[in-house]
Amino acid sequence: MQAITIPADNDASHTIWIYKATEATTGPVIIQKITANNIKAIIPSNEPLIEFIGNSITCGAAADSTEVKCGQGVYHDQHNAYYAYGPRVARALHANYILSSVSGIGIYRTWNMDNPSMPQVYEKRSLQTSDTTYWNFKQYSPKIVSIALGTNDLSGGDGVHARKPFDSAVFVKNYIAFVQLVKSKYPQATIALLSSPMINGNNRILLQNCLTAVKLHIDSSFAKDKPVALYFFKPMKAGGCMGHPSVEDHAVLADELFPFFKELL
Repeated sequence: MQAITIPADNDASHTIWIYKATEATTGPVIIQKITANNIKAIIPSNEPLIEFIGNSITCGAAADSTEVKCGQGVYHDQHNAYYAYGPRVARALHANYILSSVSGIGIYRTWNMDNPSMPQVYEKRSLQTSDTTYWNFKQYSPKIVSIALGTNDLSGGDGVHARKPFDSAVFVKNYIAFVQLVKSKYPQATIALLSSPMINGNNRILLQNCLTAVKLHIDSSFAKDKPVALYFFKPMKAGGCMGHPSVEDHAVLADELFPFFKELL
């Protein structure tokens, strides 16, 4: 438990927002009490909501080394979800946002193991398989659900655990089932599938082809719904820790994505 004092330099009104910079698996932010003079709750905004589903890139993992340098501390010390591409895009569009992202996760396997996958944890409140509490999907109604998965499915692994070659048929099958799950939770939402800025070469083309196959299947299965939107990132040489996009890289990704999401809204 830690008390945080925020000084005010004048008697005017001040608005305080609290953002969680790390992903769900690190645990919740628990506020015991807030004390101030003439305190008032912020009225919830009616702006549209975007849910960003993804992996460590969406988490803003390994992006910010200003306080703890790369290679030092623990993994989450360089997280900064506030400056990740999703929250940046949402703020630029004056939209609300929620992140449903887990480092290392994919559609049918993780970066170095066979499980857990995003479909296995998506309905859990903490996005962990061990959690027995489920998320209340009636709490929010996103206008757009952005899904950016595939980087870890295509990973070559850690060289320690056995790793089978990437199976595009399994990937597409599981991705289709996951989009169907998301649509069952949010039938009115527009689904947007994003590729990966960290994948280049033949794997980049492979991922794009897989996402196109998912779109074609979903669009034909849900012909009366809004079509699935696709966005393929430009290749990026990431400058963050462990080969991840840095805070500055996320600004580039957000600028790249802004017109895409603006049109969807």
